Amino acid sequence: MNPIFRKLQASFILHSRALDQAALLLRASVSVQLIQGPLTFANERQYRTMPTHGIGRYKHSIPKEAPKKKKERLQMKPIKMATDTEYGTLNVKVSGYDMILVEHYSQYIHNLCNRLGVKVAESYALPTKTMEVMVMAEQGTKMYIDAILKTHERIVQLSQLNATLCPIFMEVLLKNQPEGVQLSVKQHTEADYLDRFKARPELAGLMAQKLLKGKALPS
Repeated sequence: MNPIFRKLQASFILHSRALDQAALLLRASVSVQLIQGPLTFANERQYRTMPTHGIGRYKHSIPKEAPKKKKERLQMKPIKMATDTEYGTLNVKVSGYDMILVEHYSQYIHNLCNRLGVKVAESYALPTKTMEVMVMAEQGTKMYIDAILKTHERIVQLSQLNATLCPIFMEVLLKNQPEGVQLSVKQHTEADYLDRFKARPELAGLMAQKLLKGKALPS
């Protein structure tokens, strides 16, 4: 065997033995420390008092949300007046007891306006109206509810409808009007704008009482 290789092998064996002895000594010292004072070892964790420099904080990395804007009250748009060649603001009103037919027919009117180039200012639904049908018994004067009818209404508001196109437009609407659905066309007014909002008599009564109390107080 090569003498150089023998020397390397002997030095490797010596180093391995020295490492094994050091490992044994380290294990023995650790076990002695754990046996002698486990409480002192647990209390000697010094990192609790060290500064963390913001480690673990994440709120600063989240972008701030913009404050929510208050919803502005819906205001009435100016009513366009009719001219010699164009109508002003018109309301095409669709009403009926079947909500599906009313909704589909109003969509048909809207799509027809888009195809003919008629400007649609707004398209909205009016509050549903409820009507109770009362029936009187054959023998007696007591009345009871026989049926409850709900009327659904949709408005397609047109702006600047051409006078020459209006007869053709109305003829197409009447030919495609489904059964049980009523159609009417009228000029838009301020009263029609107020009909969009549901009546709240309780709130109106409270506001009236508040105004009366304010007037009754001495100045």
